[in-house]
Amino acid sequence: MKWAVLSDNRSCDDSLETEHGLSILLETDKHRILLDTGASDVFIRNAEKMGIDLSTVDYVFISHGHSDHAGGLQHLMKINDKVHVIVSPDAMTGRFFSKRGNLHSITAEWPKIDDGRIVLIDRTCAVAEDMHVIAHIPQKHPMPKGNVNLYVQIATPHSDQRSENTAGDYIHDDFRHEVALYVDGLLFTGCTHSGLENILSACPWTVHTVVGGFHLLDGLEAEEELAALAQRLKAKYPETQFFTSHCTGDKVFTTLKGVMGEQLHSFCCGTTITI
Repeated sequence: MKWAVLSDNRSCDDSLETEHGLSILLETDKHRILLDTGASDVFIRNAEKMGIDLSTVDYVFISHGHSDHAGGLQHLMKINDKVHVIVSPDAMTGRFFSKRGNLHSITAEWPKIDDGRIVLIDRTCAVAEDMHVIAHIPQKHPMPKGNVNLYVQIATPHSDQRSENTAGDYIHDDFRHEVALYVDGLLFTGCTHSGLENILSACPWTVHTVVGGFHLLDGLEAEEELAALAQRLKAKYPETQFFTSHCTGDKVFTTLKGVMGEQLHSFCCGTTITI
């Protein structure tokens, strides 16, 4: 198994472009899986510089509906006419917004996808041999505080919603559109809006590697809270290796690293790991 970072906020190589987004190519004995597509076509240009051919990718996994993870899908579909798209239907139908600074849309622009090439996920299930998707993640542990600025806009209220919520209203995102991917011991968490502990708790299989942004932004969680989280991860998952970047702050990483030591690693554009 090998994975390579094609798009990220940070780069290990001056020749590779960066953006606020995430895209990783995961290669196994059976599949070539693109994990998210970043915000644009940066992942394609970086892949070319890294000598990676994305036309033979057989699956693309979209972790949630935000544009920094799904914005590049339309570009992938232009160079790969066979790839199957794994995604939650809630990610494709939701209208997502951020209130960090001025209110602005972070909804991805979705390309037309033939029915035979889309794998819609509404429950935890296997999508191929040794490949499982974890959906509707229970929120038993603390959620990242960075979620406070993230909203969805109501299109058509459901009958179970409170009467004061009407079409057009903005409500806090509950991240029902977020899914995680488990492949032969590796757990890809995307942006981890549901919280790292929640996603790990929802995974019923042994995890040797966790890869993703952890959505722990600098200046939100107190240092004591981060240290406590790191202690819990170290105690409950002592054999698991954690790799993060994208939406994990530099100061946050330093705090977590101080507790987790060699269990925690950073990645950036150009990182290639063989397991």
